[in-house]
Amino acid sequence: MLFLLVSFVVAAAVTLLVVHSSAKHGHLSADHDLSGPQKFHARPVPRIGGVGIFSGLAACVLLGFGLDSMPYEHLGLLILLCGLPAFGAGLVEDFTKRVSPAKRLLATAVSAALGGTFLGALITRTDIPGLDWVVATTVGATLVTVFVVAGVANSVNIIDGFNGLSSMCVSLMLLVFAYVAYQLGDTELTLWALAGVGAILGFFVWNYPAGLIFLGDGGAYFMGFFLAEIGILLIARHAEVSPLFPLMVCIYPVFETVFSIYRRRFLRDASPGEPDGIHLHSLIYRRLMRWAVGARDARALTRRNSMTAPYLWMLCLTSLVPALLFWRSTVMLAACMLVFAVLYVGLYWRIVRFRTPKWLVFRASSSMDKSRLGER
Repeated sequence: MLFLLVSFVVAAAVTLLVVHSSAKHGHLSADHDLSGPQKFHARPVPRIGGVGIFSGLAACVLLGFGLDSMPYEHLGLLILLCGLPAFGAGLVEDFTKRVSPAKRLLATAVSAALGGTFLGALITRTDIPGLDWVVATTVGATLVTVFVVAGVANSVNIIDGFNGLSSMCVSLMLLVFAYVAYQLGDTELTLWALAGVGAILGFFVWNYPAGLIFLGDGGAYFMGFFLAEIGILLIARHAEVSPLFPLMVCIYPVFETVFSIYRRRFLRDASPGEPDGIHLHSLIYRRLMRWAVGARDARALTRRNSMTAPYLWMLCLTSLVPALLFWRSTVMLAACMLVFAVLYVGLYWRIVRFRTPKWLVFRASSSMDKSRLGER
């Protein structure tokens, strides 16, 4: 637990420092675009929350070097070094707004290749007919690993649309990885998964619910890279873990990405790389948070924003619970992924066609209405 506590304290302190110093760097680091299709904040907010997360993990590396009784610093150091291209490209985008999605994906692919080379984080089995033949070779395993890691990192960035959404989901996913690693006696992976949870939660306390700081591309891409590396290392080190287990854990952001590509390319005849405002989380914000429709004041927008994420946390849990139950069984995990896909698509189409179940729609109580009228 020491790694979790240290990473949390350092990440929280560094993130708070970034928030309080935003007057000095906000002209570069803040998100001033309030009108984009996925912009739901009411004022410019610094979007370099990844600095705190990276700092929290770096503190654990230094702690490991200082404690001879806990010789686990080398794995954390290598993960941070391999993740520098993904984190750096995203951070440059956060400051300059000039790094294209293709270049950020390329940088993440470089990080994935470095992870495969120096960490041994390669996908060499999939339990998928045909694909196992591809990953049986070093070149095939490297290409598949690079594709998967870049895809997971990009998917985490895609769901980073509301306060606390992606950070809490990734924290929950890392907790699942930590639990399975602990069950397998892999102390090293357990500690670094928990260190990741601590660092992310250190950012989370300032991001949710008030939205004082955002992850930004640096934080989202690095967080996705870290998550993917822990998952791949788990199946690379332990043959008893189903190769579909990490995918089941990450299925919410991954399926969100795949479904969004299908929806844009085949249903709307638009570029899959262009942002839009009809992701599932965007629809929940617009159509389930009915009590604040039309409100534009900062307080109402912030509250409406913060109440959106818990819906998706619950959706994320629907994949994590079966992952915990069936982490050894490829057949059961494949069946659970199919059930999740049906659940996701069914929920999406109900909402997009204005057929949302009434029990999901949040409406203000009469007391809340009176309170708002009194404030006006």
